[in-house]
Amino acid sequence: MGDPRKLRNKTERPKKLWDMDRLTHDKALKTEYGLKNMRELWRATAELKKYRREARRLLSLTEEGRRDDAKKILKKMARMGILKDGSVLDDVLSLEVRVVLERRLQTIVLRKGLAQSTRQSRQLITHGFIAVGGKIVSRPGYLVEVEEESKISHSKPIDLSVREPKAEEPAKPAEPKEAPKQEAA
Repeated sequence: MGDPRKLRNKTERPKKLWDMDRLTHDKALKTEYGLKNMRELWRATAELKKYRREARRLLSLTEEGRRDDAKKILKKMARMGILKDGSVLDDVLSLEVRVVLERRLQTIVLRKGLAQSTRQSRQLITHGFIAVGGKIVSRPGYLVEVEEESKISHSKPIDLSVREPKAEEPAKPAEPKEAPKQEAA
């Protein structure tokens, strides 16, 4: 059976946690993409760092040593929609975190018009109203591949139209109630 796997963090905290310039930039990204907390942004940053680290490692190798691995990485990033076909390793180093955030399911649902706001797209995904290729995906941070992008749809019929509140009729003046008649004895 073996030992249980060692759990590792999917994120890294920034080196300067309270840097004002970084905080304002990250907060703008958080509101633009409708992220729940900064950890989701850090996860996207860690994903991008992983690709950049591998590209730097491959660039330090000789041409023969990097040929196969470079093709694999570039092919995977093209399949994910992070890079275009025909890119080179130097293009990986110039990527920004926005590219990864654009590939999140939450963002693509909003861009396709399946939701009216980032919050609504997040809510639809977590409540199981969005399916990718017929399978319900309940993670807003799911990275969508280019092939899957056309297969995103509502899993259940849903009405997203905004309902106007009913206009209340003007209040009618209350009619005085008649006092019960007392019978004479």
